[in-house]
Amino acid sequence: MLSFDLRSLDAKAAVVEGELAPDDEVWQEGDPKPDQPIAVTGRISAAGEGRYYWSGRLVGSIELACRRCLEPVSVDVDEEVHMLFAEADDEEVDDPDIIQIPAGSSMLDIRPAVREQWLLVVPAFALCREDCKGLCANCGADLNAGACACPPATDSRWDALRAARPDSR
Repeated sequence: MLSFDLRSLDAKAAVVEGELAPDDEVWQEGDPKPDQPIAVTGRISAAGEGRYYWSGRLVGSIELACRRCLEPVSVDVDEEVHMLFAEADDEEVDDPDIIQIPAGSSMLDIRPAVREQWLLVVPAFALCREDCKGLCANCGADLNAGACACPPATDSRWDALRAARPDSR
């Protein structure tokens, strides 16, 4: 469950245990969505008048393309999360570290906060392995499978510097 009755949170803390599915309506076009539902756990409690604190964990995985050879790479995400929610009429509502709750709300939906945290922790790039050789810039061959038939690329703009190096004589 990722929605909580604010009145019950004022009385006692609640356990956060739920999932955010890859097809949930909270995701926006272009978001790096997880392969499987993200497991969301933790504890949410009142932290003062109109404020609520969530401490928990996000666990999921995402498939990305290797940044060098474009092969699919599965990346596991396991992140500790700490978030503060405050009602919109709070004086510190302009703080970017505080997530706003619409004034007069009776429910707190943490799905948008989970999405935001997911976007922050998912890597922008992945490698299939540290020594990935990538693709040939000329023919596009996968250099991990072996060398291609293309001649070594040289940039003629560097010829004067190559000629000036002591080991080139």
